[in-house]
Amino acid sequence: MGAQCWEQLKKSIKAAGLEDPARKEGVVLRTKADCLRLCSDGPVLLIWPSGHVYGSLLPERIDRIVQQHLIAGEPITEWLVKQFSF
Repeated sequence: MGAQCWEQLKKSIKAAGLEDPARKEGVVLRTKADCLRLCSDGPVLLIWPSGHVYGSLLPERIDRIVQQHLIAGEPITEWLVKQFSF
């Protein structure tokens, strides 16, 4: 499931124009990491610097996370598994 989520994340970020270096809010970067010690229930997505962690990730959830959290700034609380403080 991790590979499918990664591919969907790449597509969603690109489609939303979040990789544009001229974007006034800044560019959205992504990177892969192994487990992060939160992956027992499947892939996770950490939004940094806010520290929101989405768990049990499914490819079909990615578009909503990108639109609602990354663009609109509204975390999807029912999918959050952890909140880190940085």
